[in-house]
Amino acid sequence: MLVAIVDYGSGNLRSAAKALERAAREAEIAAEIAVTGDATTVRLADHIVLPGVGAFADCKRGLAALPGMIATLNEEVIEGGKPFLGICVGMQLMATRGLEFETVAGLDWIVGDVAMLAPSDPKLKIPHMGWNQLQFHAGHPVLAGIAPGAHAYFVHSYGFNCAAPRHLLATVDYGGPVTAAIGRDNLIGTQFHPEKSQDTGLRLLVNFLRWQP
Repeated sequence: MLVAIVDYGSGNLRSAAKALERAAREAEIAAEIAVTGDATTVRLADHIVLPGVGAFADCKRGLAALPGMIATLNEEVIEGGKPFLGICVGMQLMATRGLEFETVAGLDWIVGDVAMLAPSDPKLKIPHMGWNQLQFHAGHPVLAGIAPGAHAYFVHSYGFNCAAPRHLLATVDYGGPVTAAIGRDNLIGTQFHPEKSQDTGLRLLVNFLRWQP
């Protein structure tokens, strides 16, 4: 199995790669984890991961700057149905548009906007940073075995507002519900960082490597 982590100049790539390598090792899955900005390598991959940290617009521009990458992602993920995991801003890029500082088109894979968090409690700081408990809204193979209330690690100031409730898999409470995981078909995204979420993250990554949607 070849797992491609898309390198477009944004994201904690080394941590994500090490976490996926550990997940493959512990689950006894023969997997090569490739960090790559090459569209041909992504085309050859069995599973695709899009990480991301920073501003939505910068990340989208970085992704667009890789020759053929967005077209390849659309071909392999949307048309080809390969398992896809978006992490943090990588999940947000699946949206219709991002509203961070400027309005920027996303990949439009899951309809919705990415907008600034607005917790109801003024004592809650932005960015939302640290551990929070997951509340599940729908079952999903990649979330199997993760108990309600399991902790995951977040660092973000903007959240994904899904247009369709059926695409919302999990939330956390941070002065109101905040999207923690989204998905449809062969797509799943997490606002939290699996590579920093200890047992919860490891379980998710093992499930992702085993996932055959």
